Amino acid sequence: MPTKNVVDERISKFKNKGKDPAKLREKRISVCVELRKAHKNESFLKRRNLTLSSLPDEEALSPDYISNEMVAFLPIEDIIKDVNSGCKDSQTRGCQAARKLLSQERNPPLKEIIDAGLLSRFVSFLCMDDEPTLQFEAAWALTNIASGTSWHTQQVVEHGAVPAFIALLASPMLHISEQAVWALGNIAGDGAAYRDILIECNVIPALLARISPDTPVGYLRNLTWTLSNLCRNKNPFPPLSAVQHVLPSLIQLLHLSDKDILSDACWAISYLSDGDNDRIDVVVKTGIVSRLVELMSHEELSVLTPALRSIGNIVSGSDLQTQAAVDGGVLKVLPQLMRNPKASVQKEAAWALSNIAAGPCRQIQQLITCGLLPPLVEQLRNVNFKTQREAVVNLVQSGALEAIIDLLQVKDAKVILVILEAINNIFMAAEKLGETEKLSLLVEELGGLDRIEMLQNHDNDTVYQAAHALIEKYFGDVSIVGVKVDGTDEAFVFKTTDVQGPFEF
Repeated sequence: MPTKNVVDERISKFKNKGKDPAKLREKRISVCVELRKAHKNESFLKRRNLTLSSLPDEEALSPDYISNEMVAFLPIEDIIKDVNSGCKDSQTRGCQAARKLLSQERNPPLKEIIDAGLLSRFVSFLCMDDEPTLQFEAAWALTNIASGTSWHTQQVVEHGAVPAFIALLASPMLHISEQAVWALGNIAGDGAAYRDILIECNVIPALLARISPDTPVGYLRNLTWTLSNLCRNKNPFPPLSAVQHVLPSLIQLLHLSDKDILSDACWAISYLSDGDNDRIDVVVKTGIVSRLVELMSHEELSVLTPALRSIGNIVSGSDLQTQAAVDGGVLKVLPQLMRNPKASVQKEAAWALSNIAAGPCRQIQQLITCGLLPPLVEQLRNVNFKTQREAVVNLVQSGALEAIIDLLQVKDAKVILVILEAINNIFMAAEKLGETEKLSLLVEELGGLDRIEMLQNHDNDTVYQAAHALIEKYFGDVSIVGVKVDGTDEAFVFKTTDVQGPFEF
């Protein structure tokens, strides 16, 4: 064994006493950024309206004398003529023909309609409360234009559609109000700039006023999706005042049973919790954590994934915020998610677990008590190469590897064996990546070699054998120099090289 002086030298050199907790948090948040990049298409930012959920028959509001055949194939020249005419019937026919063209699944003529100068007319029709059919067709056409690129959305906004759509939210005709919800969702989905314009125009109270026990499920789906787009984007974040305004309604929606509503409400929470600890705190203080944990077991992946993402954000926060998730039962759910057939779920679960493992001793002990180490070992051993690699990177970057090494000091031999197996599997994964040497040096930096060496004196023979095997396999190439102190035999002292550089896969 090393002499006391050598051990003291290693402690001062490698164990990073006084390590800044904020830097550890930064590492954990950086993992979150990578996960977000991997899931940047998790839900649609914009949607074209091909059908309207509250209308069983999309033509229900169209004039009886306008047949599908008459309007479906009108050339743009005729549409322009009708929309610009002074006759309400012609205007309605032109708007309906335009929205049918814009509702095509492939290559809708968005730019052609804009270049024809029809947007100003469509926006003016939004204000015609005495012409609901014309109002509705114009709203539908504008919704589909706003579903296009940022340039298309910009044209809709610059032609004055935002205040007109917000006013339409109060329409007594549900299908018209719902169309306005949809259009505003497309505008909000374009980015932080238009999101904030909508918020400044008081879109949130106008939207929340439409939530009631009598609101149809289809309408609520669109409304929840629009709210989620208003919570999206973090450059800059949504104003905290808006977040606090929308959260109570999101919590209300999270207690409904419809999977689409639950999915978008969970995504909204994931956006709101994806920030610094102050923003996470706003979410945690609502008391929604236990419901999010419950939704992590939902049968639908579309609900489970954003619920898990939300909890992952929360446990990347302060120790108190992490404890709120632990108290909410997250450690009981994570084992089943670590074994989920979807690699993406395994990865997010491992990320959440690594954040908890990087916390204080009481959280680590709860993690052990709930049996989280065996599924971690199983994941490191059995999953596909990509997930295995990401699991190891997460453990290293989040500080969880250090926490696992610290657990080698516990008294329970069974726990020690599980930890040694976990460390062995991390090394096996590193071997596949050609990074064994860097990992060996990192483990020594963190005091792991000292602790593994000490375990060679453990009363349990299996612990001794496991520790000895690790040292032989992964630390056997370290130069060994025999020394004697005071004329007595002393254990070998490991003479190590300096760490070559940061540990990166």
